[in-house]
Amino acid sequence: MALIVSGISHRTAPIETRERCAYGVREIGPTLAAVCEAARAREGVLLSTCNRTEFYLVEGEPGEPDAVAGVWTTLSARLGSDATPFGYVRRDRDAVRHLMRVAAGLDSMVLGEAQIHGQVRDAWELSRGHSGPVLNRLFQTALSVAGRVRTETAVGRGAASVSSAAVLLAKKIFGSLQGRRAMVLGAGEMASLALQCLLDEGVRAALVANRTYEHADALARRHGATAMRYEDCWSQLGSVDLLICSTAAPHVVVTREQVAQAVAQRGDRPLCILDIALPRDVDPTVGRLDNVFLYDLDDLRAVVSANLELRRAELPTAEHVIDGEVERYWEWLAGLAAVPVVAGFRAAMERLRAEELTHALRRMGDLSPDQRAALEHFSRALMNKFLHEPSVRLRAAAANGRGLAIVDAARYLFALHDTPVPTSPAVDDRTTDTEIANGERR
Repeated sequence: MALIVSGISHRTAPIETRERCAYGVREIGPTLAAVCEAARAREGVLLSTCNRTEFYLVEGEPGEPDAVAGVWTTLSARLGSDATPFGYVRRDRDAVRHLMRVAAGLDSMVLGEAQIHGQVRDAWELSRGHSGPVLNRLFQTALSVAGRVRTETAVGRGAASVSSAAVLLAKKIFGSLQGRRAMVLGAGEMASLALQCLLDEGVRAALVANRTYEHADALARRHGATAMRYEDCWSQLGSVDLLICSTAAPHVVVTREQVAQAVAQRGDRPLCILDIALPRDVDPTVGRLDNVFLYDLDDLRAVVSANLELRRAELPTAEHVIDGEVERYWEWLAGLAAVPVVAGFRAAMERLRAEELTHALRRMGDLSPDQRAALEHFSRALMNKFLHEPSVRLRAAAANGRGLAIVDAARYLFALHDTPVPTSPAVDDRTTDTEIANGERR
């Protein structure tokens, strides 16, 4: 039995490749079923986000089709060309550690980002028809570890993206964004992220304007905002508290005159303008107007840089938490592998005992029932004494991490290669999302 993760991520593949290899919610089940069938994998989970597509698989017996080859065949068909130059494979302990780092945000494009925790949980839930005891326990543990990393370290604290930094600065001006009004100029990825951050902080109403109205409408629909035509948005500038600018214009689109007119309508209410475009969307002299707080990319990146340094300083602590959980999980998995071997070992010895006792009784002629019972008791007690120490040591070896090699040796010595791995549930699936998020396990 081997545990593997195989796929692509932002570390190995450009965005064009990741986009083509991403799977929607409705595709995950059929895709995972096809891969598990082709590779004869016992269990599988498919994690697909904007930054990674990864297959977590428990491989079948030696001699079964290569699960990794099945993954590359699937991704290559999806991509339309060979996907292997963009991919990676992690096995056994490295696969366990990889998932725990992913769930904790340590392998994210933005170190410590929190969204990946929910994405890992959702991937596990969507794959439940194909996961089993090994992967259920692994994903439950990984989500628990992610909760511990967030609560026990500062890896996830402070803004670590331009969009989140923009919102952080806005909160410093207003104290709270609850009930505020915002306007977003632009409809690209940065604008979308900033809009989501604002809504997460309780912004009451959001307007989206773009030169291509259809793009503004699509973004507004995704976030429950209101789309406006670009030429109409300036009349609303006096009514909003925040303006986020993220267009692709090659020149300034927000002038000092436009903002000055809006400020004249506002009284003493402050206006926060967050210019996250490059080239800049906003005339720099706008920041000189009274009650106008203008921040550009350099301001935001300074905030991000300081927070990322804080997060990086916490990496050793986070990695220490993960290392301990990797070993605990691996001890459990090794112990799981020892259970059927011990059972098979004892069953084989019981068959030999019964056969030899039958032969001995035939040679001994007529015996009383009490004599037969005594011989039966003697043979069974002797076998149990012989098997007790090996059984105890095999389980102990599995528990201390040396078990897989010793289990394999026991399989070989006693010809137990066909002994199956148990398939009974090894995880209490009643564990709630709250308990997982808080790092709790039953």
